[in-house]
Amino acid sequence: MIKIYHNPRCKKSREGLQIVEESGKEYEVVKYLEDVPSEKELREILNCLDIKPINLVRKNETVWKENYKNKSLTDDEVIEAMLANPKLIERPIVMKNDVAVIGRPPENIKGIL
Repeated sequence: MIKIYHNPRCKKSREGLQIVEESGKEYEVVKYLEDVPSEKELREILNCLDIKPINLVRKNETVWKENYKNKSLTDDEVIEAMLANPKLIERPIVMKNDVAVIGRPPENIKGIL
């Protein structure tokens, strides 16, 4: 099944959800700001994306700029920051089996559907 980590307030996330909906395939929506992923789940997402934690961070968010920017953080510390501040997690993320993509641009999603 397809899983989309979604923020309804984000235009790109809404566009990504529309692409998933239009695929006609079964999917699950995770509103990750309300239903924050566990550390295990976040690590699984990162593994499926095949990226370092820092590459999943929204670096223009105020909380990042005020608390983390220009600090030398380990991967574990970046993961802790995202779990404590899920707004920092890039969106949307679409997963299918053990493959995932970040829907920026939303067209990236079509590659795994």
